[in-house]
Amino acid sequence: MANESTLFLGEFFRSPTVVGAIAPSSRRLSSAVAVPIPERGDPVVVELGAGTGPFTAEIQRRLGGRGRHIALEINPRLADHLRVRHPGLEVLVEDAARLPSLLADRGLTGADVIVSGLPWAAFAPSKQAVLLRAVVDSLGPHGAFTTFSYVHARMLGPAVRFRRSLARTFEEVVPGRTVWRNLPPAFVFHARRPRVPRA
Repeated sequence: MANESTLFLGEFFRSPTVVGAIAPSSRRLSSAVAVPIPERGDPVVVELGAGTGPFTAEIQRRLGGRGRHIALEINPRLADHLRVRHPGLEVLVEDAARLPSLLADRGLTGADVIVSGLPWAAFAPSKQAVLLRAVVDSLGPHGAFTTFSYVHARMLGPAVRFRRSLARTFEEVVPGRTVWRNLPPAFVFHARRPRVPRA
């Protein structure tokens, strides 16, 4: 864990707006974001901004060898770390905005669950909109989208804007309880049923 924390912190200092946090997410937060993963069947699970892999490990544990798990990580060093730690994982060094075409290239019509570790509050409004559209266009008809936000940033403009965007994008957005055993403390959003754009 110490090596992962050191790697993560080093990449944060290299690109703070891309990495977006000073430490990997805790096991408690990882467990909270992975709740929508079905207990049966062979779901397609996509992870955005996988980092050093705390969410990855929990997703792999819940899947138990079932389905398909694709992790996107735009940082090549972190992606290499993921490949070493999880040899069977499908790791792509790609921008999450390309998700619909990346799934199509692999013969997949949509994801059952999309778990995001992206630093949404660090993105400009236009980037947030593009990424949310990519998520919606990549979800299957009964798919779920899960992401999180840090408690300390809750009332800041970018975080408020992101919550409003989620509410405009999905019919159901349920915030979870605060995970205090995370650095920094965070809470999870579970979103379902993307709204159909009006003509």
